[in-house]
Amino acid sequence: MVASGYLTELFSLDNRVAVVTGGSSGIGRGIAEALARAGARVVIVARGESVRVTVADELVAEGHGAAWVGGDLSTRDGTRETAERVAEVFGEPDILVNSAGVNLRPPMGDLGDDVWDATMAVNLEAPFLLGRRFGPGMAERGFGRIIHVSSQQAHRAFARSGAYGVSKGALESLARSQAEAWSPHGVTCNVLVPGFVPTPLNARMASDPEQVSALADRTLVGRNGLPEDFAGAAVFLAGRASAYVTGQTLFVDGGFSVH
Repeated sequence: MVASGYLTELFSLDNRVAVVTGGSSGIGRGIAEALARAGARVVIVARGESVRVTVADELVAEGHGAAWVGGDLSTRDGTRETAERVAEVFGEPDILVNSAGVNLRPPMGDLGDDVWDATMAVNLEAPFLLGRRFGPGMAERGFGRIIHVSSQQAHRAFARSGAYGVSKGALESLARSQAEAWSPHGVTCNVLVPGFVPTPLNARMASDPEQVSALADRTLVGRNGLPEDFAGAAVFLAGRASAYVTGQTLFVDGGFSVH
């Protein structure tokens, strides 16, 4: 028995267009690479030009469809402008992955309006605005996938969760609201929750070897995460196989959340 045809039907992303914010590094990069290798044409949205160009060029060199768009997701106008530039690359997207984020965690007593506003703008408002721009079109076409990358801080407070934890908790609620609105029209909206993955976003924690080791010990599998650990889950949630999965939060954390 040959399974390849069946697996292709379930998981292939051929002829799909995907947008991955924060796709130039960390978990976002792991997801962007996975979607491209599964057949999607991927637009990487990120601020760092040299890195985003490198990732897109590497995927093109492998024979995949990939491009990049520079975008400022810290303001409403910047997010709207980014969305329009994205749609000009390969056309309207079928898959939206919101992985871009800021991780500002001063002590709660020192949390000022500036940190609060900056955190909510990138971690919550940009995913809302991008969903509002692309979600209705997905619904009209009868297929769409929205995937948000959340955090353990959405579920438990530790390591000075602050505004960051609030933004991620709200992001998960946004996914459920989007699922309610658009799932009847073929658009699923789900959330991935990582464990600890050393990335530029959490460089402060990653720079402490003792803390990194302690976090690994907390997982059931005995190690911290890697960007490539999200490949399978992302491809599943982006494709036809997950058509009956929506409004859900999937922990890809090595058992961190249950230990």
